[in-house]
Amino acid sequence: MSWQTKGTLSRFRPRTHIKKRQRRGSKLDDDETHGPSEAATYLTQGDPLLLLADRHWALPSQQQNFDVEVVENVYKHHLRASKFSPAKTQALEFSQYLEHYLWPNFSPGQASLAYVMSLAIMVNEKFRERIPAWQVFKDRPTDFAAYFDLVMDAMISDEDDQVSTISQVTHYSLHEKSFLLLFLINCFNSLEEDLVREQVQRLCSLPMWTCLLPSRREQELKTNVKLKKYWTVIEKRDSKVNVEIKKRSQKERQFLFNLISKFFNILEGIPLKGKCNKHAIQFCERFLEFITDLEAQLPTRRFFNVLLDDSHFVVKCKMSGLAQRVPEGHLFNQLLERVTFYAGFEISDHSGVALTESQMLEEHYHKITALQKACFSLFPELRQFAMSHVAGIDRQQSLLKYLKPLSNETLHELAAYLNLVPKRQQPMETESDEDQIDNSLLVELLVYHCQRRSSQLEKINDMPLYPTDEVIWDENVVPTEYYSWEGCLALPKLNLQFLTLHDYLLRNLKLFQLESTYEIRLDIEDAVMRLKPWVTPEGNSDFAGWARMAQPITNFAVVEVAKPYLGENRPSRVRADVTLSLEVPDYVKQEWEALRKHDVCLLMAIQPKMSLDEKYNTSQNFASQVGITCVRGCEVEGLLDEDGKVIEEGPEPKPRLQGNQRTWRVWLDTNQYQKDMQAIVQGNEDIYESLNVFMRRKPKENNFKAVLETIRSLMNTDCVVPDWLHDIFLGYGNPAAAHYSQIADQECSMDWVDTFVSYQHLVDSFPNHTVTCAVDDPNEQIAPFRLTFSDQKSNKRRHPDEEGGSPIPNNSILVEPYTIPNRGPYPYNQPRRNTVPFTPTQVEAIRSGMQRGLTMVVGPPGSGKTDMAVQIISNLYHNYPEQRTLLVTHSNQALNQLFEKIMAMDIDERHLLRLGHGTEELETEKDFSRYGRVNFILALRLELLDEVKRLQDSLAVGGDVAYTCETAGHFYIYQVLSRWEAYMSKVKPLIDSDEGLAALQEKFPFSKYFENAPQPLFKGQSWAEDIDIAEGCFRHIKKIFSQLEEFRAFELLRSSMDRINYLLVKEAKIIAMTCTHAALRRRDFVELSFKYDNVVMEEAAQILEVETFIPLMLQNTEDGVSRLKRVILIGDHHQLPPVIKNMAFQKYSNMEQSMFTRFIRLGVPAVQLDAQGRARPSLCQLYQWRYEKLGNLTHVTNSPEYQMANAGFQFDHQLINVEDFNGKGETQPNPYFYQNLAEAEYAAAMFMYMRLQGYPQEKITILTTYNGQKHLIRDVLNKRCGSNPYFGNPEKVTTVDRYQGSQNDYIILSLVRTRHIGHLRDVRRLVVAMSRARLGLYILARVTLFSKCRELTPAFTLLKKHPQQLCLVPDEFYPSSRPVSVSPANPPLVIRDMVHLTKLVFDEYQVRLHAMRVQQQIPLPSPEELDVSSNDNMAEDDDQQIHDQQNDSADQQNDSADQQNDSADQQNDSSDQQGRPLDQHELVDHPVDQQNEPVDKQNEPVDHPADQDKDASQQQQEEDQP
Repeated sequence: MSWQTKGTLSRFRPRTHIKKRQRRGSKLDDDETHGPSEAATYLTQGDPLLLLADRHWALPSQQQNFDVEVVENVYKHHLRASKFSPAKTQALEFSQYLEHYLWPNFSPGQASLAYVMSLAIMVNEKFRERIPAWQVFKDRPTDFAAYFDLVMDAMISDEDDQVSTISQVTHYSLHEKSFLLLFLINCFNSLEEDLVREQVQRLCSLPMWTCLLPSRREQELKTNVKLKKYWTVIEKRDSKVNVEIKKRSQKERQFLFNLISKFFNILEGIPLKGKCNKHAIQFCERFLEFITDLEAQLPTRRFFNVLLDDSHFVVKCKMSGLAQRVPEGHLFNQLLERVTFYAGFEISDHSGVALTESQMLEEHYHKITALQKACFSLFPELRQFAMSHVAGIDRQQSLLKYLKPLSNETLHELAAYLNLVPKRQQPMETESDEDQIDNSLLVELLVYHCQRRSSQLEKINDMPLYPTDEVIWDENVVPTEYYSWEGCLALPKLNLQFLTLHDYLLRNLKLFQLESTYEIRLDIEDAVMRLKPWVTPEGNSDFAGWARMAQPITNFAVVEVAKPYLGENRPSRVRADVTLSLEVPDYVKQEWEALRKHDVCLLMAIQPKMSLDEKYNTSQNFASQVGITCVRGCEVEGLLDEDGKVIEEGPEPKPRLQGNQRTWRVWLDTNQYQKDMQAIVQGNEDIYESLNVFMRRKPKENNFKAVLETIRSLMNTDCVVPDWLHDIFLGYGNPAAAHYSQIADQECSMDWVDTFVSYQHLVDSFPNHTVTCAVDDPNEQIAPFRLTFSDQKSNKRRHPDEEGGSPIPNNSILVEPYTIPNRGPYPYNQPRRNTVPFTPTQVEAIRSGMQRGLTMVVGPPGSGKTDMAVQIISNLYHNYPEQRTLLVTHSNQALNQLFEKIMAMDIDERHLLRLGHGTEELETEKDFSRYGRVNFILALRLELLDEVKRLQDSLAVGGDVAYTCETAGHFYIYQVLSRWEAYMSKVKPLIDSDEGLAALQEKFPFSKYFENAPQPLFKGQSWAEDIDIAEGCFRHIKKIFSQLEEFRAFELLRSSMDRINYLLVKEAKIIAMTCTHAALRRRDFVELSFKYDNVVMEEAAQILEVETFIPLMLQNTEDGVSRLKRVILIGDHHQLPPVIKNMAFQKYSNMEQSMFTRFIRLGVPAVQLDAQGRARPSLCQLYQWRYEKLGNLTHVTNSPEYQMANAGFQFDHQLINVEDFNGKGETQPNPYFYQNLAEAEYAAAMFMYMRLQGYPQEKITILTTYNGQKHLIRDVLNKRCGSNPYFGNPEKVTTVDRYQGSQNDYIILSLVRTRHIGHLRDVRRLVVAMSRARLGLYILARVTLFSKCRELTPAFTLLKKHPQQLCLVPDEFYPSSRPVSVSPANPPLVIRDMVHLTKLVFDEYQVRLHAMRVQQQIPLPSPEELDVSSNDNMAEDDDQQIHDQQNDSADQQNDSADQQNDSADQQNDSSDQQGRPLDQHELVDHPVDQQNEPVDKQNEPVDHPADQDKDASQQQQEEDQP
């Protein structure tokens, strides 16, 4: 179950504290995915398995002491005996059982069942933990091939289901085969690994067709001449090989066929009724997952799909007893639907070309007409069938009518004619019963192959977008957060490859919908538990509580059902009125009245079955216990006024309504309403009469419907990906095909504008090229430069199939310096220049981004990704002024950082546009939103017209020429341009003469206008200089009129919306938005005919697949061709991925994989930036190992702040071991709310120490890996120093996940865990944690625990070079005067533990306080006033008290606190709630005696373990409403 309550609490206890952590924050931790029981997750320290690991393989030096009996013992007594307990497998994997013991000692000839199983289980566990699994096997590919053969043999061997865990086992049980099958699934999902691909490709290649019926094989080969030739070659080759090779080949070719036959045997053994083998059902379900994965990838599907069809897999599964069992067959049938879908997918298996609906129909009609012809001539009893029209016989009922009356002999002959079954070799009478095929099977085969398949697109268009109660609590498709990987799910997967764009969008649509459904389920459970539904003694439904987000319905009525559109059978519109009685606090009433148009709400029917005193069973279904019988979604149209009319949204204030009754008009889902009405016709009750609860959701969490509509609309359009990107996007072909070096007709010569700060910088940026300058004079070799590459054209001659080929070596560059034309005499006319000296790899990334094609840039922390992206945008702007660039990021913060740097470039301000919320956070007084840009243009128009007026006065021209842009245009043509042409005709003949030099100034017609420019206007030194000044002045004037010409449309368009749309479609050249805004507004962009040529996407590794795809599709095609010329993806797949709230979607469906990461896995060429400029070199080493050749920029070694040591510390980074305090390390005041009081107090004491040493508080950040610890640290800080200005609070206290993308000078990091390593084992989280600090990083952790983790070894090996006790230099103060290479003058003070540090801080503060009081002559407080407890008075009961307070606080119901927390959630961490004010006496109390106040404040207690603050992701997303 996804909800839980404490056994001692009332059944109505709200679970807000659980729900909040799930929704906001965090992915589940790897060690918390097996269920709610902590005991089921970890092994105790003295467990025999852990002792065995310590004795034999925990240390690499123990590898030589191998004993095969240990493997047998581990498998029999620990794995199999515990029924493959997740805790056991997790402990084995963490102890490096595979790396240190199993694989180094693997011998193919001596591998037992236990050995084979142990290897497979360890690999599966690594996949579950999202840890690279294949690296350990790569050094012995031959042995891996031998092991793979053993797995193949095991899969087709006989089963032994006798429960035997101690004695010698020689046969694999079905339970064990399920693990081996999962191993095969993982293999087939790892095709990017050469080691694995070599093994699996042999199993699904063309030779596997030897298992087909000969007639079916001939039929397939006739349709493809190329395959016929290959088959002939295979037959010839087989005739020449020896017996041993032929036997091995036959084993590989027949493996999948034999595996399917084995599956059928197991499936047939499951009876229709009675007891059945649980492991047999699990194996069958897992096998369907295996088949689906094979069918969903073109390389495995190409030949396997025919074999699957020839084996009649779908038909036999549908007719099996398991498919008809209830409820055991529920998941099996859901999985079978997916197999059926992919078995008939609209694609040509051999060419990989997507088939349109018309092509599928044409193929179907051809098959039916051919069958009719055969029936007419060969089967007289089917003459009527042969004479019927196709549409009358290709439906299931029609086919059954004709086929059921036929005899077995006729059915068999008809099926044999269609190559579905073999022809009879003997008369039917002489056949045994076993050889005869049952009539029902023959009929089903014929129906399956002849019936018309329904259109997938029609199904999608008829699909309701809102979740219903049937789906919300279906654990097979919307699993709980406790998914343990032990069973399979009926979910699509996002792997490397997709069959077609339709397949890609369909998988993403389904997963996005189900992920939203999971969030909705959490919201419903929270709201319903607060409402406390119960059944009265009279049998009526009532609510004993109240909920802020849900209210009982007073009245519900459907008020309009509009007629269907032409060609549709569902209503075009369904509207209903929902009336509530809002007897709630005023602030809640205001929230309800603030519901906006298009907000999504939920309607529920609750018929409780339990009395007020009964308690819920957390192990049973939530909806059935509460009595939820129906859930329907709706969309708000508006609040009704007292006259029953919708109150329109606008600038006018809304009318104040009297009383508590409020009525909303809502739109219902027309597809769902049509289905509900059909159910009523079939005799079901009207569910709309029973709706009695109306629920709203927070706007920032409620955009799912708009995104789903966007994806569905893409599926209904000709979704065209650029030709150069199409194959890579689907995961096929040459991964480098979209690189600029592979695309023809590239630009050889391009203007690099201000990319290079000097000519020498240019030369250094191309170390592998010969750079030649067009001018020899060094004084003229000044930026900007135009570069011509001689190797640009030669690259395109390489054949795209030559994946490893090298371009023709011709690496010379011709550099042409040029001078930017004079723009005018005013200082602001001078172009702004880039000052960043880009590295050679950054220059290569810029070069790639300027050329057409796909550019992938991997940017390690601090490597200048933003500066590089801004330079690409600037270069594109200047090289292609007619093109438009779309800038997309995941978060508003990153988008604003990019946009602020773009504003500093030499880009005209009027061409910049920032869409969506977040513009108010830009650090500028200018407004770059849509409305702000329109106002800017209108204001600029007035300024320019004033300039025209001033120019008119300077020329003494009469009339009102500055009235409009149009009159100004006439003035320019007839007065300004004519004077300029006359002036040029007079001065040009006098070139380079003294008379001409004087004439330039005397005859200049605009001297009076430029009187306000710096004087003298003309220098009088040379003709060239002065004519350049004159031309610059005219360019300044010309620009005024060219801008006014652009602004004419804003005079003609009168409404704000028309002006905004014109700005978006025509005026703006660089448009910035978040990916969420793009998804929500795609329909608007398409309807406006929005056009763009380039897409630059920052934070690409943090964006979901579909949210990366949608920004590429915001415009219509041009003649069926995409307009896109460049796609530039910038990200870092070594840092944290997109945030997915449900573990099953994250891991099972791989939904956390971004498109950027998928392209990297496919081998798409990427430029990895190789120099960082954020952290000290010593800090960079902690994550440097994760990147290839990551170096340091010069300023991190030469800059003064990097050359100085950290004042008060011996080291600039240190791993500090923190032992238990009062016998406790990590604790859980509530489930999955991890805290460590010792580390929290240590972190607070370190911060106070740094403040005492003079460190500015804004330069210190405290990070942790868990939400629970974050709240505990905040509480401790508030208690210790929050109200004391001497200390204050750090710049931020937050989680590592939430701090991604930010940095600070000094980081204090708390790792929290002391029993199990948790989700920090994800190296991507470690990289983020280690890369946030610039100057100092101090890590609090249990060193013995984290040192054992293999994935963290590179970082922790470096960290352990320093002592594990904090080393301080108390006589140093900030800012430091000691160079980093110089040791402290005095021996460092070694801090023994947390108590020692807190006492040091306390004593030092007392000294400072005393000195301040003496200096200011303030009486000192007495010891009684100070109330300071000594160290000896720290007792365990104090620790227990804080623990009890935390638990009690989590159980309180306080909706006012709920309101405060929700309000706080919408603010930045810097404005997080503070503790109560403390006076100085409380401040100096000892940290442990003055325990922190209760952390749990109703909605803030439970850590959904992975502590990826999901509210971070949600705050980054737009709050736009569709």
